[in-house]
Amino acid sequence: MLRIIKVVLGWVIPIVIGVVIALFLKTYVLSFAKVDGSSMYPNLQDKERLILLKHKSIKRLSVVVFDAHNVAPGAKPKTYYVKRVIAVPGDKLVYTKTGKLYINGKYVNQSFISKNQQDAGTLTNLSNKGFTLNSIAKRWPRYRNQQIVTVPKGDYFVMGDNRAISYDSRYWGFVPKSKMAGVVYLPWGSHRAEVNNAG
Repeated sequence: MLRIIKVVLGWVIPIVIGVVIALFLKTYVLSFAKVDGSSMYPNLQDKERLILLKHKSIKRLSVVVFDAHNVAPGAKPKTYYVKRVIAVPGDKLVYTKTGKLYINGKYVNQSFISKNQQDAGTLTNLSNKGFTLNSIAKRWPRYRNQQIVTVPKGDYFVMGDNRAISYDSRYWGFVPKSKMAGVVYLPWGSHRAEVNNAG
């Protein structure tokens, strides 16, 4: 009988330890997600699996996953979006009618998307004259009638790479840091360099 108990414990203890480690990693270190839709095309494909780093710092051009409920109107509970961070807290944003992005007066190269996506795609249904945070704040229900000059503390301005169809900060405003689930890490594929190394 003692021998059987030793054999059982020899199997059970490693399994329990493995489960505890896996739960710890999923809760505090990393998790996984799957792309649903084409708002991040061509850099992320529909149904593509993603690794999320929960404590990686969020920088400009980082790709993030966040809880969209109570952020994007119409998003149901447990709905997560994947988008690219365009501006971080304290940033002033200017997007011109020719598709050029400026943050705090400095030009930002958007080489991760095509010229057409930068130009027509970003400005689709928005303003062919370009925009600033203040000019588009009139579209945001929760910020209407406010002078929004910079991204507020603890918030982020995000857009999808497939700008013509992406439902993002241009339409509903900022994403609070508290809603962020993690920063996307994609170790494979040379066309993903901008996703991993943006800063």
